[in-house]
Amino acid sequence: MQPVSAFPKEGDAQGRWVRQQSRFREWVGERAEPGRYHLYVSLACPWASRAVITRKLKRLEDVLPMTVLDPVRDERGWRFTEEEPDPVSGFTFLKEAYEATQPGFDDRVTVPVLWDVQEGRIVNNESADVVRMLDGWSDEGPALAPPALRDAIDELNAYIYANVNDGVYRAGFATSQEAYEEAFDALFCALDVLDGRLSARRYLLGDQITEADWRLFVTLVRFDVVYVSHFKCNLRRIADYPNLSGYLRDLYQQPGIADTVDFDHIKRHYFGTHPTINPTRIIPKGPDTSGLLAPPGREAVGRRAVA
Repeated sequence: MQPVSAFPKEGDAQGRWVRQQSRFREWVGERAEPGRYHLYVSLACPWASRAVITRKLKRLEDVLPMTVLDPVRDERGWRFTEEEPDPVSGFTFLKEAYEATQPGFDDRVTVPVLWDVQEGRIVNNESADVVRMLDGWSDEGPALAPPALRDAIDELNAYIYANVNDGVYRAGFATSQEAYEEAFDALFCALDVLDGRLSARRYLLGDQITEADWRLFVTLVRFDVVYVSHFKCNLRRIADYPNLSGYLRDLYQQPGIADTVDFDHIKRHYFGTHPTINPTRIIPKGPDTSGLLAPPGREAVGRRAVA
């Protein structure tokens, strides 16, 4: 008998996880007036964390207010908490925002969500779009996707998404041995490639941190804490890679980034939300994450290397 999928709509006949496409993709190309838009996120979700990091790096906190959802999601989806209720519409569940935008919406509710406060609707729920838009909203902070590097960034993003960002989910949510091993093998092949790449350059495209680095970071920082055990991605830990491990510490120690990482939210979400994978919902006490504060040792690696 085929095992039950955590998300039945997002699987194929061979037991592979097939992620749903984002439904709302409107582009806001110019910086909006403060408060026109609101960002709904979960600190547990790597896709939402990309947007949280970009908002912080581009110093958009005063322009784009943000609400953090409860990390534990049930069949009703992401919900607001008593400590941080929805300040815009008084919603209890994020699904209400989806239904207000598209009545009868019945797909999985995802984060991040860029909400138009003035018009009362979702503008965009695709993290890749939100990150790229926010990068263009502000000249403050680093340019995450400079035009000269954009083609190289897009190529890396596609490779990392297919094999690493979504790769851990394709392993974790597989419902057949063959689908799991296919995703597992592609994941660790990609991590080997990326570790080799980082032996000759400090960051993925040289000595400048780009959007591609932050898109990889959100998976790496969750890997040893969650994906090794919960998603059965246990060939190696990131801590076992000579270059990826230092690279992860380097990014984690960039100003303000550690504030965007909440390991309590991350563990409570994954281990408490997927009963088909962890039916007891017991939350592990470990692992020890203090090693992320150790010296990265990356400063002299591959100076001025380019793609």
